[in-house]
Amino acid sequence: SHTYTLVSGSGSTDNSSFAISGSNLQTAASFNFEVKNSYSIRIRTTDSGGLTYEEAFTITIVDVNEVPTDISLNSTSVNENESSGTTVGALSSTDVDAGDSHTYTLVSGSGSTHNSSFNISGSNLQTAASFNFESQSSYNIRIRTTDNGTGTLYYEEAFTITIVNVNDTPADISLSSTSVNENESSGTTVGALSSTDVDAGDSHTYTLVSGSGSTHNSSFSISGSNLQTAASFNFESQSSYNIRIRTTDSGGLT
Repeated sequence: SHTYTLVSGSGSTDNSSFAISGSNLQTAASFNFEVKNSYSIRIRTTDSGGLTYEEAFTITIVDVNEVPTDISLNSTSVNENESSGTTVGALSSTDVDAGDSHTYTLVSGSGSTHNSSFNISGSNLQTAASFNFESQSSYNIRIRTTDNGTGTLYYEEAFTITIVNVNDTPADISLSSTSVNENESSGTTVGALSSTDVDAGDSHTYTLVSGSGSTHNSSFSISGSNLQTAASFNFESQSSYNIRIRTTDSGGLT
């Protein structure tokens, strides 16, 4: 009969990572292939008469597919008004299995409220709609990464996609009054100008510009947001005047 022991000597470098129980060699640690993939040990067999023999062994750690541990998205914001199919950002996975490839899918679960507003093409997250910051400024989605080892190992994470406010063009001009009494002096205020603009809080400047309907621009002026006369009018000579006004927002859009 024989007993077995781990002994020091040539090839015993990693003896402390193993143990012997009866005639079984057992691990004394949990191994990670990516950290170290082989171990050297030295074992002695002793017979019932006390005579011994020793031999060194190399124990190989077998690589096993492991679950991805994180998803990264290199951009989590997109400008408003961009067309559907615009790329938000590129997806990548953290996985200890070097060289593993991954597929990405939008999945239901916590944080998946707005999945239908996005899609995934390869490793790119793309929009599936054109967004309006003024209507909604953030969207919640949930993404799964699945590795190619078995197709069953995956990791999921929720992301918040922020819609970036982009300056929008003013959509209308209003004039509080479009009439003025005859014989009033030059510089009389006709009415106050205001603009329709989805960008809340945007400021606007007003100018008389040439174009369709600008025939009588020279008879008027603008002071701040007020349209004023630049002459004294006589109803009997002319009862209406045509002018053209431009509103320009703080971003230069008209």
